[in-house]
Amino acid sequence: QVQLVESGGGLVQAGESLRLSCAASRSIFSINTMGWYRQAPGKQRELVATLTSGGTTKYTDSVKGRFTISRDSAKNTMYLQMNSLKPEDTARYYCEVSTTLNDYWGQGTQVTVSS
Repeated sequence: QVQLVESGGGLVQAGESLRLSCAASRSIFSINTMGWYRQAPGKQRELVATLTSGGTTKYTDSVKGRFTISRDSAKNTMYLQMNSLKPEDTARYYCEVSTTLNDYWGQGTQVTVSS
C-alpha cells in the first residue's frame, strides 16, 4: 500500500513563497507522471504542474515562471515551489503519482494567499 501525504501549505500574503511537499510511504515503481492539482471552492480541479519520468515539466499558464515542480527520489518526495503567490492561487493542493497500474492521490494541503 502506498500513501501520499502533502505538507507545507499555510496562510501567506501576496508576493510571498511556499514550498509544498508530497511524501510517499515507500518507493513507487514504474512512475509515468507526477503532478500537482488544486481545487478552489466552487471550482473544478485544475492541473497545476506535471513532471514526467523523463524529466519533462509542464505548467498551467497562470503559474508559469512562478512555480517549479521537482522530486527527490531518495526521499520518495516531490515538491512544488511556489513563488510570487497571488490570491488566485488560493486552493487546496493535491499531489498525484501515476504509474502503469495505479493512480495515487494525497489528501491535500490548504494554501491561502491574502492581499
